Amino acid sequence: MTAATEPIDVALIGGGIMSATLGTLLKQLQPDWSIRVYEALNDVAQESSNPWNNAGTGHSALCELNYSPQKPDGSIDITSAIKVNEQFQVSRQFWSFMVGQGSLPEPEQFINPTPHMSFVWGSDNVEYLRKRFETMQGHPLFQGMEFSDDPEQIAKWAPALIPGRNKAQPIAATHILAGTDVDFGSLTRNLFSYLTDNGAELHLGHRVTNISRERDRTWRISLAVGATAEPQTVRARFVFVGAGGGALNLLQKSGIPEIRGFGGFPVSGEFLRTDNPAVVVKHQAKVYGKASVGAPPMSVPHLDTRVVDGSASLMFGPYAGFSPKFLKSGSYLDLFKSIRLHNLYPMIRVALSNIDLLKYLISQLAASKRTKFDALTDFMPDADPKDWYRITAGQRVQVIKADKEKGGVLQFGTEVVTAKDGSIAGLLGASPGASTAVPIMLTVLERCFPSKKAEWAPKITAMIPTAGTSLAADEKKAAKTMSATAEALHIHA
Repeated sequence: MTAATEPIDVALIGGGIMSATLGTLLKQLQPDWSIRVYEALNDVAQESSNPWNNAGTGHSALCELNYSPQKPDGSIDITSAIKVNEQFQVSRQFWSFMVGQGSLPEPEQFINPTPHMSFVWGSDNVEYLRKRFETMQGHPLFQGMEFSDDPEQIAKWAPALIPGRNKAQPIAATHILAGTDVDFGSLTRNLFSYLTDNGAELHLGHRVTNISRERDRTWRISLAVGATAEPQTVRARFVFVGAGGGALNLLQKSGIPEIRGFGGFPVSGEFLRTDNPAVVVKHQAKVYGKASVGAPPMSVPHLDTRVVDGSASLMFGPYAGFSPKFLKSGSYLDLFKSIRLHNLYPMIRVALSNIDLLKYLISQLAASKRTKFDALTDFMPDADPKDWYRITAGQRVQVIKADKEKGGVLQFGTEVVTAKDGSIAGLLGASPGASTAVPIMLTVLERCFPSKKAEWAPKITAMIPTAGTSLAADEKKAAKTMSATAEALHIHA
């Protein structure tokens, strides 16, 4: 075994958008720190950051109905929508800064303007969407949103939604030009290129097998390298576990008490995809519908334009499934290996209190190919099965956490887990994920490096002018910020 020598300053575990973002922030803030990235696979951005493993939606709650639920009194709660939109504006500001200083390439390589639409059918859903529009249209973050229940107008926005549809069916849509499609794979690769060009080390084919505390309070990271799994070790003063579904197991191995009570519920999925130019040209938008009862937010059906490597395709889905793997490249034993005495009860309580979710997953697993394709025709009535083929989506692991009242809760967002002394942190969960990578990593910096807050504040403000402030209450600031990032990222509608 290769002996660990002088500790490095920062070890980033996982080659996805989270590690790339945190590494880039740290390189900007503390360029003299040594940074190493360890990725188990032979390339970066191969799991959830890969463009074909996610929808690429720049999640800003413009079209995702799960962020704006209807309350018992019939009103629409847009609290979550505002939060998610503000988080995405933070990410946009950071990317704009990186483009402006030449650290990221032309924005078209990773972000493209793509209208965001919500589309529903049925009288009750039409009324819900109308109320949602009326609630959101006057808000500074949702300026430019339009509503229509006229099939002719909807056809102008998204022609593929109308042909073949029953004319008596009540339908409605909202449309906003400010939406984007993001290739997080390209963005991740370019951020890592910036890091390695500026002294960071990227080690591919290095699988972390253990993390343990040393007497001097550094962390010993055990590695299996290459096809032969040659053992190596490295010591680090700070560790970030951005390994997606693999983060839970590694944080458990670290022994930090903060991970106690956490478990994971894996959800796999599939998309239908077409690259047929004649079909793709008919639909240039990201169109989100309403989720089935019991469906997790990541399973909200949507018909999406995807732009990857300069070429446009369409994706529809996702179709939820189940696999005990925590990563696409993981093991079928991942779920079982994650079970501990401290998280067993929360996991049992979650299973008992989420029967609708279990029923939904079973129905998805039992659905025939014809039934699955019928879900696409709800959006595109004249879709032809010959134009579409199936691809496997990324593996998602929903957070299960202990709860004093309920015993355990299933959390559909993300959770930053940080040791008390700030020397190690990790990210659990999935949605909204990559779009909010920058604000999530700012949270990591705040929790793990409190002594650096005053020193780093001016640099953070230079990169992200609205950091630590709210856009929601300031219409002029919101308009100025969104206009500036649209200009920098070439995403004018």
